[in-house]
Amino acid sequence: MAIKKTTIVGQSFPRVESKAKVTGTAQYVDDMQFGSNLLHGRLKRSPIAHGFITGIDTSKARALPGVRVVVTGQDFPGLTGLYLSDRPTFAVDRVRFVGEPVAGVAADTPELAEKAVSLIEVTYEELPGVFDPEFGASAEAPLIHPGLGDYQCAPFIFRQPGTNISNWFKVRKGDMEAGWQEADHIYEHSYRVPHVQHVPLETHGAVAQIDGNGKITLWSSSQSPFAQRNLIAKSLGIGHSKLRVITPYVGGGFGAKAGVSMEGACVIMAMQARGRPVKLVMSRAEEFYTTFVRQGLVAYIRMGMTDDGRITAMQNTYYWDGGAYTEYGVNITRAAGYSSTGPYLVPNVHADSYCVYTNHPIGGAMRGFGMPEIHWAIEQHIDRMATQLELDPVEVRLLNCLKEGDETVTGMIMHATGLSQCISKAAEAIEWGKPARPSAPHKRRGKGIAAMWKAPAMPPNPGSAATIRFNEDGTCLVNVGGVDMGQGTLTIAAQLAAEGLGVPIEDVRVNTVDTDYSPYEWQTVASRITWSMGNAILRAADEARTQIISMVAEVWGENLADMDIIDGNVVSYATEESIPLKDIVVYGMQKPDGTWIGGPVLGKGRFMPTYVTPLDPDTGQGKRAVVHFTTGAQGVEVEVDEETGQLEVVRISAAFDVGKAINPDMVRTQMEGGAVQGMSTALLEQIIMADGKPLNPNFTDYRIATAIDAPSDIETIIVEVPQDDGPFGARGIGEHAMVPTAPAIANAVRDALGIEIDSMPITSEKVWEAMGKGNGSG
Repeated sequence: MAIKKTTIVGQSFPRVESKAKVTGTAQYVDDMQFGSNLLHGRLKRSPIAHGFITGIDTSKARALPGVRVVVTGQDFPGLTGLYLSDRPTFAVDRVRFVGEPVAGVAADTPELAEKAVSLIEVTYEELPGVFDPEFGASAEAPLIHPGLGDYQCAPFIFRQPGTNISNWFKVRKGDMEAGWQEADHIYEHSYRVPHVQHVPLETHGAVAQIDGNGKITLWSSSQSPFAQRNLIAKSLGIGHSKLRVITPYVGGGFGAKAGVSMEGACVIMAMQARGRPVKLVMSRAEEFYTTFVRQGLVAYIRMGMTDDGRITAMQNTYYWDGGAYTEYGVNITRAAGYSSTGPYLVPNVHADSYCVYTNHPIGGAMRGFGMPEIHWAIEQHIDRMATQLELDPVEVRLLNCLKEGDETVTGMIMHATGLSQCISKAAEAIEWGKPARPSAPHKRRGKGIAAMWKAPAMPPNPGSAATIRFNEDGTCLVNVGGVDMGQGTLTIAAQLAAEGLGVPIEDVRVNTVDTDYSPYEWQTVASRITWSMGNAILRAADEARTQIISMVAEVWGENLADMDIIDGNVVSYATEESIPLKDIVVYGMQKPDGTWIGGPVLGKGRFMPTYVTPLDPDTGQGKRAVVHFTTGAQGVEVEVDEETGQLEVVRISAAFDVGKAINPDMVRTQMEGGAVQGMSTALLEQIIMADGKPLNPNFTDYRIATAIDAPSDIETIIVEVPQDDGPFGARGIGEHAMVPTAPAIANAVRDALGIEIDSMPITSEKVWEAMGKGNGSG
């Protein structure tokens, strides 16, 4: 691309939609008005974790005046799922988790819908449940999906029919025996991570309506409008052109609003509602266990290390609690497999990553996509081994961390990376090695560090597209399919388009998504939008720019090489002539002979990685497993009260290699937000379940970190080692900032007190108990 100057990229412009959001004029799904015809949807949910449905009686609900729609799984038995189609919209003959929808009601008022749902009578034959993934993977566990082998499945997902294992990703690399023999010290241990919720400020919401021609429109709070259209259309057997998804502003997602969770139920009810719109909005309680959750993990780590700190071998086994249906869980398992060693050069690796069906809520994507979970284990394990060998954990990480040209766990050659810089800078910022003074005699301070890596976890061919068209006044409209749920997609799109075109950012507007009019975007997940959509925008800008400059050069009789667009004007370096875009981008230009050329300018761009290669199913080896890795590190200082076990995170230093910071302030806010969310999951968050029943689906019993809990001292450090295929060298940073936080805190607690906590969250009770034992086993 012939784009050289960077006058807009690299500057911290305010978010383009900020005024609408702070003034309250920005509309979210629940704000939209649909008039008096609007019907209100509610879902009848399973009270048991596992069982056959032996009968459903909807007669009393149907007889209630004002009830317009009642549907059950028998009406729409089709299955859906992004990589493995295993989930009905409404349970058909069997329920697999508490809260699974078994029927839907749409009525004139919310109160009527609630009453109708209560009148639906469902009888069950209860079955034994599976509530632990390690047990679920065993031969003794009851089968949750006897039909696993019959489901449609992506070719890179390795299900195991006749078991509860919906995906088994394995790595076999090097010579394990040689690796163990070379080691001076071998240490193995297990770690656990619980289910947590995304808790976006806006709960899931959708409105659906069918028109007289049979076309369905779905207004949805979604990270994946195109994926929703695809999955819902296929599960219901309707054409994609018959389903339109509109996504207005989205109030947070963190992965919860990727794919399809409850939106299909809304569409099904609308299909029965004779043209009336149907609204379905999740309550906060429903949000906790009926939409996707971050799946739990049981991790076994065995590592060999030499006396000088070099890692010789690693054997890791990950049991993922995928829940009742797999959705994103199978791909999280895959991502954990191809990232299974953490960001380290390990010559001998044996890794097994299992996605296991349980009778828990559905495991979905969540910020980090499996990386916070496996790094919780790996980064603590490295620290423990370094301590046992009396080595400096920072030096051990610098010795082993991947550098450009090293071979990753799957045989890919590592691209240029600033990982070493990140580790050094994070350690320096936290004043590593310098004792910290506690605030009281009964308190202790400690410091910890953790490194991380993460690749966009996606199929090999997710595409992005963008168009740019001009208005009569020289301003332009950028159409993309990426969703802004708070991370800044609209602003990044505007900056890249403005930079690529040579116009002021104030002259660029970016649309929210409407699948009928927006160009295709796979999904706004995997921290890939700035990279993938950004490339598409630059190509669209380049095409539009070429159209404009070619037109002017022909009329002026000049060479293309002498032309440029600067601040909204086409200029000639040869003749110093200039013409504003508003005079030419719609009506064209008149040539000296009186005829016209040009016309409305429209730039189109698309991007799809074409270089990702398949991995050997038996060894996990291949030339290029992923498009790239973003790397980073965090240092943490904590203070722990020895009398109560209460823990305070005093400061965090966060350093990440983003390739190029398109908007530095937005990169820093991602780092700060990720650190606080990571701290929240490390110290507070856990969905407590008993036999599959969630016990704390509310903000009273499920605490998240607030501004009061956040450390006042968060230092953010941007490292820029350019990505060769990134827009201006950029990589994603949205998820990465929460990956190393929890293990860095755990390592800091060990440094402060000498105790070890194996399971998240690190509560005061666990700390106090571990202190009483004189060691760690939280």
